[in-house]
Amino acid sequence: MVVDLGFIIFTLTLWTAVGFFGQAFFSARFLVQWIQSERVRQSVIPVAFWYFSVFGGAILLAYAIHRQDPVFIVGQAAGLLIYSRNLYFIHRKRLAPAAADAAGPKQ
Repeated sequence: MVVDLGFIIFTLTLWTAVGFFGQAFFSARFLVQWIQSERVRQSVIPVAFWYFSVFGGAILLAYAIHRQDPVFIVGQAAGLLIYSRNLYFIHRKRLAPAAADAAGPKQ
């Protein structure tokens, strides 16, 4: 299906739709961050920001692989490592007190 937006014309395929979906999901992370920062009246990065980053980045990586675009692939793959590492740190910090409680009192 050919889409003419006036300033750009493109063919909408399943993969183009996947790319747009991934980009929308990835971009939504900024809305999540902005809304949360407005709520607390200071700049914060909520955990949901990192989940949107991982899921949007994974979809965009699949799209980049389909397109066989090495620049896009490297950029998305590197980002996924960073986003995943941030989630690891967040969950490790949350689990540390629970692990300490389970180990019992210190001697």
